[in-house]
Amino acid sequence: MQETRKGMLLVISGPSGAGKGTLYGRLLQADQTMGFSVSYTTRDPRPGEAEGKDYHFVSETEFAQMVADDGFLEYAQVHGHHYGTPLAPVREALERGQNIMLDIDPQGAMQVMEKAPECVSVFILPPSFGELRRRLEGRGTETQEEIERRLRNARGEVALMDRYQYLVINDVVETAYQTLQGIVDAEKQRSCRYFPVVDE
Repeated sequence: MQETRKGMLLVISGPSGAGKGTLYGRLLQADQTMGFSVSYTTRDPRPGEAEGKDYHFVSETEFAQMVADDGFLEYAQVHGHHYGTPLAPVREALERGQNIMLDIDPQGAMQVMEKAPECVSVFILPPSFGELRRRLEGRGTETQEEIERRLRNARGEVALMDRYQYLVINDVVETAYQTLQGIVDAEKQRSCRYFPVVDE
């Protein structure tokens, strides 16, 4: 049996504090076929974040130059900062047959869905807005003003969930992860990505 595969572009979105990072981190660790696209951002690093691993941290000027050079698959302004997915590394990985995961906000996700309609889109939901507030406050990385802004934004983001192919409620992390892994496993077997040749 000969098998070839086309790379899958997996788009994961959800409100800040919904637990996207935990879920995609587990998926990356468990699934050796999955790579992660490191986004560019103009915000400052949070404690524990590393350049080139979590994000590429650049100035507003550098980011604007990349936009002018058509260097992004998508980009958006979120919570007062710019974020963007570099185009070339994603395109090259998919052509090699590697699966690539994007952790992006709904603004960016809508751009990717338009430019790459074959992508697989998953929206991560919190069990409630009260729980979302608790998680954001528990992180201790944002001011109260920033938390309130993220909660306001979350309501608008949740309103877009029907634009995604799949919805995952992150109430119990293990259950949410198993659901996400099931989606990925099924999508790998889609006939648009998986090309087995049956031997004589």
